[in-house]
Amino acid sequence: GDCVVEGYPDCHVDNPSLIADGECDEGDYNTEECGWDGGDCAEFNTKYPGCKVHKPSSIGDGECDGGESNTEECGWDGGDCIGINKYPDCKVDEPKYIGDG
Repeated sequence: GDCVVEGYPDCHVDNPSLIADGECDEGDYNTEECGWDGGDCAEFNTKYPGCKVHKPSSIGDGECDGGESNTEECGWDGGDCIGINKYPDCKVDEPKYIGDG
């Protein structure tokens, strides 16, 4: 991005309004230069330091997203996938629907 964010002179992102908006955003936003998304990613980065996902806010949101979220580094999607992981041979596109009643 080529927009500079107030308070973060070395932060150059496409959409500065996403910095410190209350939701942890990925990529260039979650960097030291951007203050870990203006502080939005501080808790996420502390809890899941090795977790690299496209949508950090989906970790621990109550739905098992599977894939890149369902890893040890991401805490098995913040605990959301613990139930589905009881069935290691179950391969589905939408794991959030397993056990949803």
